[in-house]
Amino acid sequence: MTVARVLVIGLDPAKLQEWDPEPVQAAIARGQARFDDHGIEADWCLVALEEDPEGAIVQALTREDHDCVVIGGGIRTHEPLLEFFEKVVNLVRRHAPDAAIAFNNRPEDCADAALRWLS
Repeated sequence: MTVARVLVIGLDPAKLQEWDPEPVQAAIARGQARFDDHGIEADWCLVALEEDPEGAIVQALTREDHDCVVIGGGIRTHEPLLEFFEKVVNLVRRHAPDAAIAFNNRPEDCADAALRWLS
């Protein structure tokens, strides 16, 4: 049986200014455990906006083949990041054209978002 592989793309909470990263890091750990519960291989690409995020995303997308890419709410729902969100979607389309694209509500439900497309 082939194990599904998912890439989660999000903002690195440790690199956000004026933000306490610990609650988000704990939520990411719970989200990773959910992938483990479902036997899904999950890679995480957490980017800092001031450190070539597009390059980091391309590296993550091309390092492995992914069945699904989950784009996190921090990128998707923060209005000032609309242009960056569009770039992320188009990077996924270009570098992982066979991967489904999913969206989560919070770090803990990344596996649920991916599972909607992995069946």
